[in-house]
Amino acid sequence: MLSTYQYQKFPFVTPPELKTKEVTRRKVIIVGAGPVGLAAAIDCKLQGLDVLVLDDDDTVSVGSRGLCYAKRTLEILDRLGVAAAVRNKGVEWNVGRTFFRKEEVFNFNLLPAPDHKHPGMVNLQQYYLEEFLVRRAVELGVELRWNHRVTAIEQGEEFSTLQIVTPEGDYSLQADWLIACDGARSPLRQMLGLEVEGKVFMDRFLIADVVMKADFPAERWFWFDPPFHPNQSVLLHREADNVWRIDFQLGWDADPVEERKPEKVMPRIKAMLGDDREFELEWVSVYTFQCRRMEKFRHGRVLFAGDAAHQVSPFGARGANSGIQDADNLVWKLKLVVDGKAPAKLLDTYSDERVFAADENLLNSTRSTDFITPKSAISKCFRNAVLSLAQEHAFARKLVNSGRLSVPSTLSTTILHTPDHASFDTALQIGAPFEDGPVSTQSGTGFLIDYLQPVFHGLYFCDAVSDIPAAHLAAIKALEKEVIPVATLIISKQEVELDGHLCLTDTKGLLHQRYGAENGSYHLLRPDQHLTARWQKFELNHILRALQTACGNSSGVA
Repeated sequence: MLSTYQYQKFPFVTPPELKTKEVTRRKVIIVGAGPVGLAAAIDCKLQGLDVLVLDDDDTVSVGSRGLCYAKRTLEILDRLGVAAAVRNKGVEWNVGRTFFRKEEVFNFNLLPAPDHKHPGMVNLQQYYLEEFLVRRAVELGVELRWNHRVTAIEQGEEFSTLQIVTPEGDYSLQADWLIACDGARSPLRQMLGLEVEGKVFMDRFLIADVVMKADFPAERWFWFDPPFHPNQSVLLHREADNVWRIDFQLGWDADPVEERKPEKVMPRIKAMLGDDREFELEWVSVYTFQCRRMEKFRHGRVLFAGDAAHQVSPFGARGANSGIQDADNLVWKLKLVVDGKAPAKLLDTYSDERVFAADENLLNSTRSTDFITPKSAISKCFRNAVLSLAQEHAFARKLVNSGRLSVPSTLSTTILHTPDHASFDTALQIGAPFEDGPVSTQSGTGFLIDYLQPVFHGLYFCDAVSDIPAAHLAAIKALEKEVIPVATLIISKQEVELDGHLCLTDTKGLLHQRYGAENGSYHLLRPDQHLTARWQKFELNHILRALQTACGNSSGVA
C-alpha cells in the first residue's frame, strides 16, 4: 500500500529511575500519548503543573483514525497552540450532503453564524494531529517517555504506584494524580477492575483511506442504499495529502479479516468511483460500533479521559472531540486542587460534567447508528420513507440522521454554575462554551478567543469606557488580585484606550448581541471557557460568590 505519511520513531531515553533505583514521585502522570493524553499534558504544562507522559509505543497512530475536528475542539487546540498547524494542513469544511440511492435529499451547514475564528470542521488524519501535539509538548518541555508500558497499579490515599516495563528494565513511579488516556481497551481500567457499560451494535464497517486526485468539493457525503453499494451505507470525506476516507457498511456477517484484503476492498472502491479513476490504498481497517462508558470517570486519584472512559460510534465525530473536551474540563480543576485553592471534591464535578456530556454523545450516537443500520424490516421501512420524503418536505429532513455531528455540551446540570437572576436576550445559556466574535485593539484586529487564557475571565460589556464607574474599575483590579484571580476583558462598542487595562472593541456589535449584554453587564467564564455566571448589573460580591461556587468551594472559602 502507498504511504503519504512518514512515520517518525520517537527515541527511547533511559529514565533516571533505572540508574538510581529510586522510586520518584510526580505530581501528575498521564498514561497514553494519543490526542487526549497529549492535550492534557500540554494544558498541564501551560498551567504550571509538573507532568510526565508514559506511552507504550514509539510513534504516532497508524492510519487516519480520528479524522474530524469540530469548531469547539479547534478553539481548545487554539489555546494549546496547535490549531494553526491543524488548519494549515487539514481540510476545512462546513457542508454535508446526504443521498438516498442516486438523489440528494438533505444538506446542512455547520457554521450557523459568520465572524467566528474557526470553521465548523477540519478533517485531518490523526497521525498529523498527534505529530503537532508532540511537537508542541516538546517545545514546552513536557517529559515524554516512549516505550514505557504500565503493567500494574496500586492505589493509596495520597498517591498511586505504577510498575513500568521498558526495553532496558523495570522500575516504579508514584503519581499524586494519574490521568488514564490509554484508549478504548484501557489496561489501567482493567488493572483496577473497572467496567464499561453500554451496547455493541451488530454491524461492521470498512474504512479505506484512498489516495487519489479528485475534484470533489471538500464536503461530507453520505449515501443510503447507493447503486454502487446496494442496501448498505457509504461515507466519503476528504483528508490532507489527496487522501480520501471511505466508509463502507458491511453487515454483521462480514469476515473482518477477509474484508481487509486488497482484493476485497478494490472492487468496492471501483464500483463507487468508476474504472477510470486512478487510486491507491493507504490504510484499511474494519470496525464495530460501540456506545459505552464507565459509570464514573474519577476513581480516587485516577481520572479517566477519552476512549478509556467512553466510546461512541465514529459517525458524528464524537470520539476525539469529546476526549479533548474531557482534558479541557479536567486540567484547570486539577490545577486548583494541586495548588490548594479548591477541595479535591472539585474533581468529582469533572466526572459529573463529562459523564453528562458522554451521555449526550452516546444518545446521539445510538440514534445515528439505529438510523444508519436499522435492526428490523419495520425500522428500515421507516428510514427509507423518511429519506424519500426529505427531498421535498422539511419536516422529514429533521429526521434524517447520517451521524449528528459533534457539538459541545451545555453543562446545564452542574453544581458549579450560578443561575441567572436577570433576563438575557440570547440563545447562549449558562453552562455553554463562550461565543466568539471579532474584536480590535489599538494594535490590530482579531477575535475574542485570542485573549482567553486558561484562567477565569470576566467580560465587562459597555457602550463606551467613559460609562464605566470608577468603583467598577477598582473592583475589576481587585478581582485580578484574588487568591483565584479573574482577568477581566472590557468589551466596548466604541474604540478607546484605558490606561492600565486592555479594552477590546466589539467591531460589529456581535459580542454584545451574542451575549445579550446590556451596558454594564458582566459575564464570568471558567478557565475552560464555559459560561458559569452572568449579571446585567456589575456587583462585586455576586461575582466573588459565583467564583467560589465555580471552584467547588460551597462554603465560600477555599
